[in-house]
Amino acid sequence: MKGDKCEEQGPDPKPSAPQQPTEEEEALIEFHRSYRDLFQFFCNNTTIHGAIRLVCSQHNRMKTAFWAVLWLCTFGMMYWQFGLLFEEYFSYPVSLNINLNSDKLVFPAVTVCTLNPYRYTQIKGELEELDRITEQTLFDLYKYNSSSTLVAHPRGRRDLRETLLHPLQRLRDPALPAAARRARSATSSLRDNNPQVNWKDWKIGFKLCNQNKSDCFYQTYSSGVDAVREWYRFHYINILSRLPDTFTSLEEDKLGNFIFNCRFNQVSCNQANYSHFHHPMYGNCYTFNGENNSNLWMSSTPGIDNGLSLTLRTEQNDFIPLLSTVTGARVTVHGQDEPPFMDDGGFNLRPGVETSISMRKEALDRLGGNYGDCTNNGSDIPVKNLYPSKYTQQVCIHSCFQESMVQECGCAYIFYPRPKHVEYCDYRKHDSWGYCYYKLQDAFSSDRLGCFTKCRKPCSVTSYQLSAGYSRWPSVKSQDWVFQMLSLQNNYTIKNKRNGVAKLNIFFKELNYKTNSESPSVTMVTLLSNLGSQWSLWFGSSVLSVVEMAEFIFDLMVITFLMLLRRFRSRYWSPGRGGRGAQEVASTPASSLPSRFCPQPSSPTSSPPSPDASRALTAPPPAYATLGPCPAPSSLASASSSAFPPEEP
Repeated sequence: MKGDKCEEQGPDPKPSAPQQPTEEEEALIEFHRSYRDLFQFFCNNTTIHGAIRLVCSQHNRMKTAFWAVLWLCTFGMMYWQFGLLFEEYFSYPVSLNINLNSDKLVFPAVTVCTLNPYRYTQIKGELEELDRITEQTLFDLYKYNSSSTLVAHPRGRRDLRETLLHPLQRLRDPALPAAARRARSATSSLRDNNPQVNWKDWKIGFKLCNQNKSDCFYQTYSSGVDAVREWYRFHYINILSRLPDTFTSLEEDKLGNFIFNCRFNQVSCNQANYSHFHHPMYGNCYTFNGENNSNLWMSSTPGIDNGLSLTLRTEQNDFIPLLSTVTGARVTVHGQDEPPFMDDGGFNLRPGVETSISMRKEALDRLGGNYGDCTNNGSDIPVKNLYPSKYTQQVCIHSCFQESMVQECGCAYIFYPRPKHVEYCDYRKHDSWGYCYYKLQDAFSSDRLGCFTKCRKPCSVTSYQLSAGYSRWPSVKSQDWVFQMLSLQNNYTIKNKRNGVAKLNIFFKELNYKTNSESPSVTMVTLLSNLGSQWSLWFGSSVLSVVEMAEFIFDLMVITFLMLLRRFRSRYWSPGRGGRGAQEVASTPASSLPSRFCPQPSSPTSSPPSPDASRALTAPPPAYATLGPCPAPSSLASASSSAFPPEEP
């Protein structure tokens, strides 16, 4: 009857004991059934200190909570230390190693210049014209008559001044109030028309404009001496650039006219030991022991007697007084494969003085790549090297400025090497190059051109630390016979005496040289050692403990995946969902049906179902009996026979 409780008939079948799987039947890969089992297994078997306290004190919740918090805090502190170690490693720190070496040293190249700009015969007439216009300018501005020192001019001053572009002018200072200027002019002398020279009232400068004259500015100076020299230098550059391209021989003075005596290591120099070039501002220059020398000088003993000794002539004949206002000589020390930058690294020698320069070699090897911003040979620098030498930072900076000069102004600056198919700047051909040059010079000084950013330091640098000492030469007691010998042997004028000679000694102070080399401060070996130290400090474990942690995380992921897969299958592939689910359940054997279907005890006398009955079973009956006790086998058989009557033949 519907709603009646069914009672099971007959004795209960005894449950069969589960059979233990043999070794062959055991699964190859087994996973834990839950997170709890996995966690207990990990804490009981891991080699990480403190993990077992999380399960052995499970009956004391206070201890479990204490050890859990302590374990998590320790874990967090360890990984915080790991973060610091990795941050230090990826910052690529370097250590500076200092080594002292002692060996025979190659003597560096030494360049000496006369400080006397040369007057070329091709442009000598234009230079004399510039001198006469400068004389007129000095008279108009300062009432200074220099006719006694400059060449007399045949024409009037006004006619001369009109022939020169960019004249030097006196400019009022706009920052000074008008009342202050009137008060100062009222107190000036009224007996002559000479203006009162005061830097607070006015400045000296010359006007420069762009090509279409839409923008102009005054290149001004507060000092009249600086203004006259810079203005004269500007016009001298324009005149010098007019030398023909075919003019290659630089009318070299004989070496004996500038250098009276040359010795290295107690041996006299010869013509093969030096090379000559001309500098626009420093005149004739001579480089000793340069790269053109087939046999480089070697120093095996330090001291003044084992270096280079020069006796120089410092008197200036046919000099340009407005371009060179100093007397003496200029010297610089550099490597054989480096150009001499007289403006950057040179210094002047004083006449009548013996200058002794002691050197000490230093080498620096930087780490490139991630450890430092340097270049090995300059091939990765976006600036073309215009010098026939190796890459240096100064070479790159000067080449960068010349490159900007050619791009912006359309001509090359005469002090730097000229690129091919480019002319030197001359206001007769490039009327606005002066405006462009001073604008670029201002941008270059403030690094708006980006030259200092582009030109990285070389990774290997050899430098010479110089220290100089000075003494009077020749002495009062010896000057008579010294000048007498110089006049007889070197055609030296005795009238000049002390102001016309100077002596230079350059030598190694010691043969010990210092090498500064960079090395990585934190290597991969150091990083692993530090990580292992932190791991042992906080957990007292080893590399295998890390593998255990990785295994634990992998098992967590696998269990999570299996649980999600089981839930997905139970939701979308459960029996009774549509015709497909019914067919799957109908084709499932009775032994594999879910537990909500009552299991039927198998009888040895029961006959197998007929083929017709198996074909008629298309879907299992609704499992209403699962709501109550399971029916007896007899009642189940009768119900089955009533529910499925036999078919009529």
